[in-house]
Amino acid sequence: MALADKQLQYREIITKAVCGKGRKFSTVSHTVTPPHNPTSILGAWIINHQYEAVRSGDGIEVIGTYDINIWYSYSKNSQTEVAKETVSYVENIPLSYVDPKHRATTEEVSADATQEPNCIEANISSSGSSVIIRVEREFAVEMIAETKVTVACIPGGIDDYGKDLEYSLGDDGDFEDLDPDLLDDEV
Repeated sequence: MALADKQLQYREIITKAVCGKGRKFSTVSHTVTPPHNPTSILGAWIINHQYEAVRSGDGIEVIGTYDINIWYSYSKNSQTEVAKETVSYVENIPLSYVDPKHRATTEEVSADATQEPNCIEANISSSGSSVIIRVEREFAVEMIAETKVTVACIPGGIDDYGKDLEYSLGDDGDFEDLDPDLLDDEV
C-alpha cells in the first residue's frame, strides 16, 4: 500500500526545541598596570574563566570573569614578578535565527565557549607603566523553548512499523532520465 493511498492528517504538537542560535568571535584589549614599571614581558596567560548566559533583548548576554596573569621583569631585567588582575565582561551575542512561534515564558539559554579566552599579544604601553593585553574569545549560544510543530499523522497508525507501507517519489519512481554526468562525485 502506497503512502498516498492513506489519508494523511496533520496535528500541531508542542515540544521543546532549539528556537534560537547565535555565535560571536571577538578580540578585546585590556590594560594591566603592575606595581613596577615593566622592562619586558616574559609571559601572559588567562585562567579561571567563569561565565553564565542570560536572555537580553534580541540576543543572549554572556556575563563572565577571568584572571589575567602577566609575568614580567623590571629594574632593567634584574627582577621578575607576576601581576594579576580579574577582568569582568559582558558579551552580547545576537541570535541569527529565532523561532517566532516559541513560548517566551519557557525560554532556557545556554552558552558554550568554543574558544576560551586566550592572550594573543602582550605589549608594554608607550608610557612604560602598564601592559596592554589582546584577548580573543568565541561563544556559541542556544535558546531552547516550547514551540508548535506540525506533524503528519496516518489514521490507525502503521502496522508492524511500516513493513507493508511503500514510499515513492512519484508515479513511476524510476530515475532513467537523469544525466549521470551531473552527479557530484565528492558527495
